[in-house]
Amino acid sequence: MTAQTLEQHASVSSVNSADGTPISYRSTGTGPGLIIVPGALALAADFDPLAAAFAGRFTVHTIERRGRGASGPQGDNYSADAECADIEAVRAATGARFLLGHSFGGFLALEAALKTNAFDRMAVYEPGVCIDGSIPMDWAEQCQRQLDAGKPFEAFLTFVQGINPQTSGKAPRWLLRAIIPLAIKKHERQQKYALLAGTIREHAEEARRNNDYRKYAGITMPVLLMAGKEADKTGAGRAPGRLKDVLPQSELTLFPKLDHFGPEKDPAAIAATVTAFFLGVPR
Repeated sequence: MTAQTLEQHASVSSVNSADGTPISYRSTGTGPGLIIVPGALALAADFDPLAAAFAGRFTVHTIERRGRGASGPQGDNYSADAECADIEAVRAATGARFLLGHSFGGFLALEAALKTNAFDRMAVYEPGVCIDGSIPMDWAEQCQRQLDAGKPFEAFLTFVQGINPQTSGKAPRWLLRAIIPLAIKKHERQQKYALLAGTIREHAEEARRNNDYRKYAGITMPVLLMAGKEADKTGAGRAPGRLKDVLPQSELTLFPKLDHFGPEKDPAAIAATVTAFFLGVPR
């Protein structure tokens, strides 16, 4: 199934989370249930190509995380725990037994797995787990000021530079001003601008859990950890290697040609690897 046909065949459902917030999710495919949790600055539809790559073997449910689309707002008392409850609400409604998270969604998947043993297996791609201060927040105040001043492009530049100081943070701001409009289409930039305020709150949730990743030793299900070509350069890239030493049943797979957005850029490769892991096929 292609992403285009997925858009035609996907159904959209909604369930109320524990705090009453409606959570929308997109479903497609046949087979055992799989929940996909997108990362920051992403919508469920951004993962349609990945869902399509899974749809021949799984019934895929992609969560529209709170603060996005038809789902309810983040709320004044936003927390990662609330998003874990959202995942649980979708799991209870669908009976899904597999969980896949990308970036911030990977962080949420790990947090959710500590609260339930209902999933059989889980996979995360460069989860946003804060280790040794790998998720800085010194950019957040300036980013919020720029948003409040009606300067979303400048706010986005501040985010891009601040969140990865070892890579994009080293690029001159004038260079990023020139590159980003060429690299990211206008409608995609507008989407990111709209989600940026919520992203500040999300990253604060990761950062405040700095170095408590050893608690994930309590996750007893098999976990596939994935990272791209920046596995030794960025905080998100290094996290899977550190988590490999903590999670009792885990394996690590590297994608040397992919970057942090591998699940969106090469969904076929990610889906093939994750499918084999979920179904217990030797690789």
